Amino acid sequence: MQDLKLSKRDEWEAMGFDLNNCPVRSVLDHVGAKWTVLILFELQNGAQRFNALGRALPDISKRMLTQTLRDLERDGMVKRQVFDTKPPSVAYSLTDMGQSLMTPLLGLVGWAEAQMPAVQTARKAYDEQAARL
Repeated sequence: MQDLKLSKRDEWEAMGFDLNNCPVRSVLDHVGAKWTVLILFELQNGAQRFNALGRALPDISKRMLTQTLRDLERDGMVKRQVFDTKPPSVAYSLTDMGQSLMTPLLGLVGWAEAQMPAVQTARKAYDEQAARL
């Protein structure tokens, strides 16, 4: 008889994971957030100060930038370094874990770029069909 390959979800359920309280989900919730991805892209080339990140992402509020950076720091993807200056200055950089995330993230971006024409075609067809209903 042929072995059936289990889906990742089936594997997790077999190991007793509660899918309603899944640790992978909590990480992906942060990683998949709009601002997280943009901040990670800004940090991939080196450390940035808070205001530089704010200028690079002009439509993010200071509150959202602060919260997203805290979440990334808490998850171990971003390092916050405080410099003993007057006033104190802070720089953010990717940790090794954050840097390791860039490979799959850039792969996803490449996929999205390659698939965008097909997505636009599908959206147009869907919208046209929905308009006829």
